[in-house]
Amino acid sequence: MKTDSSRKKFLILQITGWLLFISIIYGANIVVKKYLVEDKKTNQREKVEVVSTTNEKRTLEVEEDTTVVEESPKASERNIVYDGMTLEELSAKLDRSLNSTLSGKGYLFAKTSLELGVDPYLAVAIVLEETGCKWNCSSLVKQCNNVGGQKGGTVKCNGGSYRAYPTLDEGIIGFIDNLARNYYAYGLRTPEQINPKYAESKTWATKVNNYIAKIKAA
Repeated sequence: MKTDSSRKKFLILQITGWLLFISIIYGANIVVKKYLVEDKKTNQREKVEVVSTTNEKRTLEVEEDTTVVEESPKASERNIVYDGMTLEELSAKLDRSLNSTLSGKGYLFAKTSLELGVDPYLAVAIVLEETGCKWNCSSLVKQCNNVGGQKGGTVKCNGGSYRAYPTLDEGIIGFIDNLARNYYAYGLRTPEQINPKYAESKTWATKVNNYIAKIKAA
């Protein structure tokens, strides 16, 4: 009887041990699954956050690119200085009417006129009327660097009443400066207004206006 009782106890202990072992394994499996699920969710959240961050970065990049596109036209905008032209374009237009000794001086006429507030078309037109240079400049330009027939000054051209300049560039600048100080400053800005003070001929303004029209059309 003792032997049977011992066997029963051993069998009960063995069964209890297996049940305990199964319970441990089952419980551990649940914990592992829960951990994996939680870890998966965490990874998904991390991925979502990464994607979200990436989207934000892309949005910023698009906004920055848009800003560049908006500023680009301003960066490439033409620097208009007169009559819808750039300084280079205006200079080229004036050069097409300046020949002989004044060939290639369009830039100096354009730059100096704009700086002193004088109409560059008018300045060149007066020079063409007074001292030629549409075809061949007069001796006043060639010998004394006097453009526009300027009188006065301390240095005279060949001892006469016309002014002489050391260089051609100084003669051009001096001529435009004379228009600014002695005509524009007194409200004399058109050929008609300038005519009585600048020349005795009553047809002078008409001739200057004709040259202005040719300069514009060149």
